[in-house]
Parts: sequence; C-alpha cells; structure tokens
Amino acid sequence: MTGMQTDVPSSPPERASAQSSFSTGSNADTEVALAAVLAEVMHRDQVAVDSDFFRDLGADSLVMAHFCARVRKRSDLPQVSMRDVYAHSTVRDLALAVEAATPPVSDSPHGALAASSAATAAPSGRTGYVLCGAMQLLSFLLYSCGVAFAGVRGYEWISAGSGVLDVYLRSVAFGGIAFVGLCATPVLVKWLLIGRWKPRRIRIWSAAYFRLWVVKTLVRSNPLVLFAGSPLYTLYLRALGARIGAGAAVFSRHVPLCTDLLSLGDFSVIRKDCYFTGYRARGGVIETGAVTLGRNALVAEASVLDIGTSLGDGARLAHASALHSGQAIPAEEHWHGSPARRADGEYPVVEAASCGPLRRSLHSVTQLLMALLVYLPLAVGGVGLLLAEAPQLSAVLEPGPSVLTTWVFYRDALLISFVLLFAVLPLGLVVLATFPRLLAGMLVPGRVYPLYGFHYGVHRAVMLLTNRPFLTRLFGDSSAVVPYLRLLGYDLSRVQQTGSNFGTEVKHETPYLSAVGTGTMVADGLSVNNAEYSSTSFRVSRTAIGARNFLGNRIAYPSRGRTGDNCLLATKVMVPVNGRIRKDVGLLGSPSFEIPRSVQRDSGVGLELTGDELRAGLAAKNRHNARTMGLYLLVRWGYAFLVTLVVSASAELYTSAGAVAVALGNVLVLLVSTAYFVFVERAVTFFHPPAPLFCSIYDLRFWRRERFWKVPSELFLKAFDGTPFKGLIWRSLGVRIGRRVFDDGCYLTERTMASIGDGCTLNTGSVVQCHSQEDGAFKSDRSTIGADCTLGVGAFVHYGVTIGDGAVLAPDSFLMKGESVPANALWGGNPAHQIARATARSEEATR
Repeated sequence: MTGMQTDVPSSPPERASAQSSFSTGSNADTEVALAAVLAEVMHRDQVAVDSDFFRDLGADSLVMAHFCARVRKRSDLPQVSMRDVYAHSTVRDLALAVEAATPPVSDSPHGALAASSAATAAPSGRTGYVLCGAMQLLSFLLYSCGVAFAGVRGYEWISAGSGVLDVYLRSVAFGGIAFVGLCATPVLVKWLLIGRWKPRRIRIWSAAYFRLWVVKTLVRSNPLVLFAGSPLYTLYLRALGARIGAGAAVFSRHVPLCTDLLSLGDFSVIRKDCYFTGYRARGGVIETGAVTLGRNALVAEASVLDIGTSLGDGARLAHASALHSGQAIPAEEHWHGSPARRADGEYPVVEAASCGPLRRSLHSVTQLLMALLVYLPLAVGGVGLLLAEAPQLSAVLEPGPSVLTTWVFYRDALLISFVLLFAVLPLGLVVLATFPRLLAGMLVPGRVYPLYGFHYGVHRAVMLLTNRPFLTRLFGDSSAVVPYLRLLGYDLSRVQQTGSNFGTEVKHETPYLSAVGTGTMVADGLSVNNAEYSSTSFRVSRTAIGARNFLGNRIAYPSRGRTGDNCLLATKVMVPVNGRIRKDVGLLGSPSFEIPRSVQRDSGVGLELTGDELRAGLAAKNRHNARTMGLYLLVRWGYAFLVTLVVSASAELYTSAGAVAVALGNVLVLLVSTAYFVFVERAVTFFHPPAPLFCSIYDLRFWRRERFWKVPSELFLKAFDGTPFKGLIWRSLGVRIGRRVFDDGCYLTERTMASIGDGCTLNTGSVVQCHSQEDGAFKSDRSTIGADCTLGVGAFVHYGVTIGDGAVLAPDSFLMKGESVPANALWGGNPAHQIARATARSEEATR
C-alpha cells in the first residue's frame, strides 16, 4: 500500500532539535532506539522524542502498527502495543511507559488462556478428513430424504381435502406434527449421539467430531431458535440439558451447543448477539467447557463467553466485552472490556417489573397457537391450495408429456419469479412505511414494560418487520439508504449526502427512536441497541449518534452511549455508557480509550471535495450505485428463476420417482445456489479483482468494490460450516487456502486478498476483513494467515495483517491493520497485543 506510506515532511524546528532532545537518564538508550525505529518506518532521517506521533508527525494506526512490529523484532527493546502507542504518543513518554515492569502472564486476565493452549491432540490426517466429509454428505442426503418423504405424505393428505376449510384443518394438523417433529428431533439425536456433554477434547474430523457436527447442525436449525427471548427458547435449552433457573431469559440466537455445561441462575439474562457456545476450536481440536451465570447475572449485547468462564450472583458484563477462559466475575461486580476487567462505574440496567410464571406461560401458549394456527398453515397448506387453484402450475403433477420441454413453461416460470421479486418489493415497502409505525405508537419511550405481554409483542413485531436484510443490502452503500431509513422511521436530521452514509448491514430494535446526526457516516455492522432488557422487563429509549461522526465495523451502539459530535468510533469499539460525553476525539478498543479523531496522512483523500466538484463526484457515484442496485436485483431474479426450475423439475419427476425426486430437488437447490453465486462472484470480479487500494470514496475503483460487496451472496456458505467442503468453496471464490482448514463460520470479505495456511482453525463469528473506510478515505490490503493458526470466536482481523505459523488469536480480539503476529504467539484483546508465546505442539501434532 504505497499510497499509505508517503512521507510527511517534518518541520525545521523538529529536525533541529531531534538529537538534542534525548533524555540523559536511564531510559536514554530506549529513547534513542525507539526514535531510530520510528524514523526508519516513516522514512525520515530522524524524529524528535517529544513530537506527537499523530499530531506532529502525521502517523496513523497503520504506520504505528508497523512500528510496533519492528520493535518486537528487537531483542534489546521491550514489547510495545498499540494501546501503549495511543496512551503515550511521544517517544519519550513511550520509553518511560514500556520500561515499567509488566505483570507475569499468570497474574493477568490472559493467564488461564495462555495455559489452556499447552496441549493439543494430534489432528486427524487426510483419511479422517475425507471420511468425515463423506459421512457429513451422506447424513445430509439422508436427512433430505426423510424431510422429503414426510413432506410428500403430508402434501398428498392435505391435497385430498375438500374445500378451503378442510385444507386449512389438515394443514393445521400436519403443520403441528411437522413442527413437533422438527423440534423434537435435535433433542432426541443429541441424547442419542452425545448423551451429556462433559469437558473434553475432540479431534476435528474424527468420528466423535462427526457426531458433534450432526448435533450442532440439528440444534441450530431447530424452529425453536426463532423464539429466542421467549420462555419457549429456555425450555428448549433445558430439554437439551442446560441448567436454567426460574425467570432466566436468553435473547441471543447464537445457540449454545454444549448445553449440559451451561448453567444460568434465577433471573439471569443473556442479551442479543452474544456467543456462549460452550466449546471452541483450537489447533485441530474441539475443547468443551462450562459457562456459568449466577442469580441475577447479566451479559450485555455482542459479548463473548469463552469456555471455563463464570459470573457470580448479581454480576454484570458490559456490551462488546469478553470473558476469556478461566476468568470469573465475582458476585455483584461490574466488568467490561475484552478481556474483561473491573469497571470504574456501574453498568446500568432497566428496572424490574411484575412478570410471573402465569404471564410467561400465557405468552408461550400464544406464540405456539400463532405458529400452529396461522404461520404453519399458510406455509404448509398455501402451496397445496395454490396448486389446486392454478391449473398452469398443477400441470407439472399431471401424467403426460413433459411440460419442461415447452418454452411456455419457462416463460411462465420467468414471469412468476419476476412477480415474486418485483411485485413483492414495492408492496413490502408500503407495509414497512405504515404498519410498524402504527404499532410503535403504542410504546412510550423510557417507560418500563413487563416482558411477555401485549407491549412486548408489539415491540417484537416492530423489530422483526423493520429489520429486512434484503432491503438493507439493496439500498446500503448508496444514496438510496438515507430515504429508506427515513421511511423506516430513523431521524436523520439534515442529511449531508455522501453516497456512503450507511453500509449494507444496519439493524435496530426500533427505528422510530434511532437518530443519526448531520454528516455522520457508518460502515457495516451497526447495531442500534435502543431497547434494554432485564429478566422481567424491557424499555425502549431514544438512541442518538452525534453529528460528523464516523462509525467503523461491528459496533453495538447502546441507548446510553456517551458520545457526541465529531467522533471516530473504531471497529468493534465498546461505546462508553458512563462519564462525560466524548467529543472531537476518536475511540478505540474495549474498554475504549481516546485516540486522534483524524491524522494528517489521510488529508487529501476524504471528503474535501466541495461545491461543483463534490456534486459531480456524488452524481457519478449515484449513477454507478444505481446500476449496481439494478444488477443486484437482476441477479436475485435469475436466482429465483433457477430455484423455480429446480422445484418444478422435481415436482414433475415426482410422478415417476416419488419422494426421491423431492429429496433430489432439495439437494439440487443447495448445489445450484452454490454454483450460481460462485459464478456471479467470479463474474463480478473477473475484470476488476479486489486489490490493495488507497483512494477516495468518489473513486471508480471504490465503487467497483461496493458492487463486489452488494451483488454476490454469502448466505449459502453457512450450510458448509464445519465441513471439508467449506475450504473447497473458499478456493473456488479465489481464497488462497491451505489443506484441511477447519472453518466453523468465518467470514472473509475480499476473498482473493486473503491467504490462509494449512491446518488453520477458524472459529464461528470470526472475520478477516481486508479493507477499512475512515470518513471519505478507503483503504485495503492483503492479509496473510500462516499454517496451523487459530482465530478465536468472534475475533476480527483487519487488513494488511500477517499472522505467523502456529499463532493463536483469542476470542473477541481485534487485530488492527498492519499488525504482524510472530509465529507461535498468543495474542488477545481489543486492540490485540501479545499475551504469551503459545506452547509448542507435540511432535505428533505437528507432523
């Protein structure tokens, strides 16, 4: 990224005083050495020890990451982290700080984490790898056949009904049986294949791992996952073996796997987007362990609980925080950060309300009745009724000449897919603009309501209706996202249109209490958390993000956020909820600390266009983005058409092959989806493949990158998590990926810019993102992950990063851009820094 390494001339006074300003004390040698390294990184003759890295020298985080990496290679210098650099922003202050004694690993919150990496089992070889993949494929085929046979029998029985009422009643009966079967099967399979989960180590790709994968796949595809936040969800977890006390509430849809190792005390709460899986993958091994919450404990949004962690009675873990293995929050203490540490102030929670067993039971019964009497009959009986009333569609089921050989059928299939997409889209926008707004008027901001009542149902309906990922992706990264969010109910003040005000991933609990100030730009992954939950109550509050802010990726912004105007909120930052309101600064890390709002190095690249020049640039961007949106819809139309053909073909073959044809259709839908979107992505990047880039958001090269993010789809990848097929698909998308990589749910943004070595372990929720946008500047570079590396649950790797062989990145860590992780090192934290050198594997494990 040569564009990011241009020299920034130093002022004459700085050059004149550079040598004379060195200290004469004991840290003089450290000052001299650090100044020499920094001068080398910044391509200068010398730097003054009292010059601020950012304000005076014009360095940015990428430059300072390279500086830290160079320092780590010097055996005569102490370790330097990015947090040290931001906290002590001159050579003199940094030299004084890093010479202070650091606590031993065993005394730090990472001690247990480092110790837990000591022993790794020998990974399964190629035979186990291939055999496991074959067994996973066979189990998928058998499950598809079972679902197909049951569905065909149910359809035949429903079709035999006479009249709409009879069809409805039969649909209710069959839908109820199917619902019970889909809910009970994961529970029965879990107890049959696993029994009770215990702390243990399981070699990946082994027979024991295959059983784990089957259970994990079924447990997470259970329809009861859709009831997260309901007593039905905790009942499901209890059926899987979890010890859950009275009144406990779980709002996260990241379903725990090792439920026998999960213990939630009475009235404890786990809020949305939290990971508490009860297992982790490391060095070719699955490790299972306990997660324990005491009575009245709280885990706030977007937090991660590693195995072997606990919260005492009344303990609270703040949002965007993490407990690493071995960490335990004492009773009544409030912790925050990644890894968590004791907070200076209390973490605020919503007041309790009256919510007894009767209310919980009535809510659960109401949910079940709505599902059994409304949603399932529409889904199950609707197809039968449609076929019965539409001769053109039912023709595929009649004996006789194949309708697939006539062009009329393809014409009709194309029209049907067109109507399903382009007629539903404007109708959906009309519904989103009216119905949720009427519902939201029934909720008073700031008022505490009991859970599981009328107002809670209204709140959930508003949240589910207004969070539509398809539409957010369609309008995001373009000027159209502003009117779309306003249509939903966002208060966007007087918008300074940039064409990139919001990315393609924005979610909220209620849009009518979400406000964003003038001139603010938001990258992907913003979650506006304007609802607070206890085990008995909830409250919606206005959540306001200030003017002239920039928000990076994966930010959970709470309703009590204490940030004002002109702030830069870095990727995965923990937004403060206590203390003064931060203004005119940047915030980085968890817990967050202040950094410069902007640096000299980015000048000339961002939003400095004005007047006619800005209007021309924005107009050109809008035209390109409009074509991208059209291409997005065209690709989805093509996909809907292909799926229609596959389903129709399987329906015609049903007359001769029976349920086997339907099962084959289910498998073909997955294969066609995979092949189609692989082709789409390769076509989009054929002429303009992603490459290192440093430019303005009004540059054509950036618009092409926006097209790459929008047009392809990654949803089909989830079906291959934890299987050998995931690596094959990554390779087909252009990832330089090694052999026998275990991917349990990693997300790679620019696939052709990532390199992953042999035997790596990528945990669920991990991200490798090869770009960053800061205000109006876009930056991207390649990232390289060596062999046998591990990315922890929820870990985030930024661009321009190199991770050495055998290195481990702890859960929920944020590895900043430009970092260089040494081989066999253990890094963790937000921002990540070196914790210890990972214990070497045994000879057997490294063969």
